[in-house]
Amino acid sequence: MDVPDTPLSALYFDGTSARGHAVQLHLRQGVLRVLGDGIDRSAPIARMQWPERTRHGMRIAHFPDGGTVQCSDVQAWDQWSLAGGHSESWIVTAQQSWRWVGASVLALLMVLVSIQLWGLPAASRYVVAATPLTVDSALGETTLAAIDQTWMGPSKLSEEEQNRLRAAIARNLAPLPAGTLPEWKLLFRQSHIGPNAFALPGGTMILTDEMVELVQGDDKVLTAVIGHELGHVQHRHGMRMVVQSAVLGSLGAVLFGDFSTVLATMPILLGQAQYSRDAEREADAYAVHVLKAASISPAVMVSMFERLQQYQQDQADKKKGASDTPGTAATRQEKTDANEEEDSPLGMAFSSHPADAERIRFFKDAAQ
Repeated sequence: MDVPDTPLSALYFDGTSARGHAVQLHLRQGVLRVLGDGIDRSAPIARMQWPERTRHGMRIAHFPDGGTVQCSDVQAWDQWSLAGGHSESWIVTAQQSWRWVGASVLALLMVLVSIQLWGLPAASRYVVAATPLTVDSALGETTLAAIDQTWMGPSKLSEEEQNRLRAAIARNLAPLPAGTLPEWKLLFRQSHIGPNAFALPGGTMILTDEMVELVQGDDKVLTAVIGHELGHVQHRHGMRMVVQSAVLGSLGAVLFGDFSTVLATMPILLGQAQYSRDAEREADAYAVHVLKAASISPAVMVSMFERLQQYQQDQADKKKGASDTPGTAATRQEKTDANEEEDSPLGMAFSSHPADAERIRFFKDAAQ
């Protein structure tokens, strides 16, 4: 250890009063010595407390008994302490470097992205696998009761038609190996959300009257739709979404504090959109598996998407006016722009479903 030849001027506080004493600091052979008027004390530098160095802050060192030495000449202190053998930890050195700070921020972002893309989905699968199916059923029943109070009404389809469709779909699903399908129950509802179908945790699936009307009661198309929903049930996507939302919300609160801020909710929006798209792809793959087992071409899903797109177009035209009014061209252009936005990287970042074009291409490829 080098010994500085020149002592350093500083102030000493004995820890019992606020009065500072002018002193000279000497650093030799790993020992700090403080000399001043009536003051002569020393301590090994290993026993001293050296607060973390800041760029411009006053330099300080604490004795174990509470005494303190301070120096406002930061450059002189840094040179003196370094020459005397007192080195800083690598953490302090890194904090004083913009390169280290930039690299640390980049590493943190990579860790967070990895957690969101792979860590959280894997963890949620483990949690859901350890969760009894009775929890899914209870959650599904609660959700169905809430939906029936807000979005859904009793089906207008006759009991005969409902039973015909249930029997036809069950007959189409019969070729699948026993025990490979999850428990399921099909309910019909009239809705305020148009043609739709969705699965609740526990295996209850809702098919709207509008969807049956859209496909003109074609049981093969409806089997494809139900096959997709069975994929959600098989993979327990509902429970996984609940788990992932809770974890993402907790992470957002930890990282950004106030949960009401936009920053805190962004991880939830982006994360759930990505997870939802992945879930839709898994459900589409399951639907293809079901359709092929039932000897039904996956192309029936393509026809369903095309009818659904036409329905959406007709609804948009109705809102903008009669189909032959001058506003029709503008309406169609707006629809085209919306589709392009959905297919754009920004649109996909916030979309919870894969683009229709991607899904149509998937089922066309599966049909070949």
